[in-house]
Amino acid sequence: MSLYRKSLLALAATALICSAAQAQTTAPAAPAQEKAAVVNDDPSKVLATVNGVKITQGEVDQASVELDPQFARLPVEQRRLAALAALIDIKAMATEAEKEKLDQTDEFKQRFAFLKDRALHNEYFKSAIIDKVNDEDIRARYEKEIAAIEPETEIRARHILVKTKEEAEELIKKLDGGAKFEDLAKENSTDGSAANGGDLGYFTKGQMVPEFEKAAFALNNGEYTKEPVQSQFGFHVIQAEDKRDQPAPTLEQVKDQIRSILLRERYVEEVNKLRKELDITYDDADVEKAMKAASEEQEKALEEAKKN
Repeated sequence: MSLYRKSLLALAATALICSAAQAQTTAPAAPAQEKAAVVNDDPSKVLATVNGVKITQGEVDQASVELDPQFARLPVEQRRLAALAALIDIKAMATEAEKEKLDQTDEFKQRFAFLKDRALHNEYFKSAIIDKVNDEDIRARYEKEIAAIEPETEIRARHILVKTKEEAEELIKKLDGGAKFEDLAKENSTDGSAANGGDLGYFTKGQMVPEFEKAAFALNNGEYTKEPVQSQFGFHVIQAEDKRDQPAPTLEQVKDQIRSILLRERYVEEVNKLRKELDITYDDADVEKAMKAASEEQEKALEEAKKN
């Protein structure tokens, strides 16, 4: 057997072992997100026949998505071969399991019912929610969120950090004499920004230690502190480079986040609606109380999100 063939079989076996182990030890998965696209030229094409049962290209491509993330890293044909090997192994063990009537046990029937419900849940989530969130929805939510944002001032500043007050005072004298702030920072500052001439980039209130923040935001563009500013790190000389309203993120920057928010909100909304159509009873009073409280909290959170 070639090394190539061995590696594919090993990958298939690993996928099945990991999948089986995960199925036995992990909690039910969260609602399935959109599955990675797979190349599927002719899903009806038969790739193998096992005991008279045909395995099609469509089944193999589906298996390559479901079984193991490692398959996604393989070229298409290698992925199909590894998934086909895994499917043959599955059918081999499934055949033996049926011979031993393992599919007739109560434990199997319970698990099978759960897996069926979970698969149907995921399909409904995809068709009723995922597929219905479009670019127009995302843009509308983006514009709503942007309109609600209060402009926040941010400042771009440089600083020079030294150990003593005397050092800082000497640097201020040099600045008063016409020295360039950037040059002094490169030569004297003891922190990592020295290489960039003390440039700290843009920051808003709450991102720096209070003493530094207060002094920096009190400066106008181009001004520097006339007295050393002491913080837990040492003594600072600070220069303001620019002040502006913090730019809002672009749609492209937050598109995925907004999509996730919409999916989560619509999922909760749909679940709450469907639950109200069910006849649910609890045999344990404490469980009933906890479940109702959780449901009310979920609905409250959803209403708050809509308001905001």
